[in-house]
Amino acid sequence: MTDNPDDTYTLGHDPTGTDVAERIAAAARGAAPVKRRKRRTEPDPEDIPWSGPGPSGRDPQPAGVVLDSILTRRGWKKQVSVASLMPRWAEFVGDVNAAHTTPEKWESGVLTVRAESTTWATSLRTMAPQIIARLNEILGPKTVTKLTILGPQAPSWKKGPRSVPGRGPRDTYG
Repeated sequence: MTDNPDDTYTLGHDPTGTDVAERIAAAARGAAPVKRRKRRTEPDPEDIPWSGPGPSGRDPQPAGVVLDSILTRRGWKKQVSVASLMPRWAEFVGDVNAAHTTPEKWESGVLTVRAESTTWATSLRTMAPQIIARLNEILGPKTVTKLTILGPQAPSWKKGPRSVPGRGPRDTYG
C-alpha cells in the first residue's frame, strides 16, 4: 500500500460500502487511514448447527467419559472409587484374606478393616504397605494413607446402668 490516499479506496473493496465510506471520511478529515478489520471467513464453531468431518466437542461421547468428567468436576471421584472398594475387596487383598477380613469404613484417607481373628489381623498388618500401594494404584493416588486393622470384637460384660467395675464374671468359667 502506498501513502497516496486514492489507493486506499481501491484496495480491499467492501461490498457493503461502509468500509469505503469510513475511508473517504477519514481522508477528508486528514486523519490516518483506518485499518480495515479482517473479515471472518469462517463462522464461529458454536454458530454451526453440525460438526465437521473430524472429532468435535459436539460429538457423542461414551457414557463412561461423560460420567468421569462429571465426577471429577464435582469432586466426587474419590468417594465413588472408595465405594467400589467394598465389593472389590478380594481384588485388593486376595480371596483367602478377603474371606477372613472385611473393610468397615474409610474416613479422611484412613481405611479401617476388621479381621475375624487376631491371627488374620496380624497377617494383614504385615502386608499393610503392599495393600495400601495396591489400593492407591487402583483407586487413585493418596486415596488411602493409613490402614487400621482391628481384631475381632470381644463381647462386653458391661451391661446395664449398674455394672460393677472390675474383671467381671471371668472367674466362673473354671
